Amino acid sequence: MPAIAEKKMTADEFLAWAEGREERWELVDRAPSLMAPERAIHGLTKFAAQRSLFDAIARAGSPCQMLPDGMTVRIDAANAFVPDALVVCDRLPAAEAIEVENPVIVLEVLSPSTAANDLGRKLGGYFSVASVQHYLVLDAERRVLIHHKRGHGDAIEARILSDGVLRLDPPGLVVAVADMFAAV
Repeated sequence: MPAIAEKKMTADEFLAWAEGREERWELVDRAPSLMAPERAIHGLTKFAAQRSLFDAIARAGSPCQMLPDGMTVRIDAANAFVPDALVVCDRLPAAEAIEVENPVIVLEVLSPSTAANDLGRKLGGYFSVASVQHYLVLDAERRVLIHHKRGHGDAIEARILSDGVLRLDPPGLVVAVADMFAAV
């Protein structure tokens, strides 16, 4: 993700700057970074995961809402990320919102250019947001789901799943791990 500007921005400045742009951008250490084009496996897996979360919400009769990629999660004044999917349960965003302040579940699909960032900077960043309970990282090529869950105190619990059922509590969703991946 190459940064485009030597100009540094705050998250507020970035959100105003990024709104309405055709490309997808994230703010990393106060620098806007263009998100790389997706490979087909990335897009297909992202869609399968979004659909799985959407269906799990419907099955549970939950008031939560799945939001697909494009919504921004502000980490702090210097960082704002755009996950591949997220789930929000309280205070749903307004129709014109571009930022989600209170995600409960955040999901990223790994790609060769973002893997280190998704497993490093974003892990700590997302869990610095008080509402985040689960950070899901999907490795589409290996068909592996890494489930990071907020534990007691500052602990983050991690599980690696390739089959079976994923329980996301809170908010009380159940998803088949296989359904999170594209059938390719």
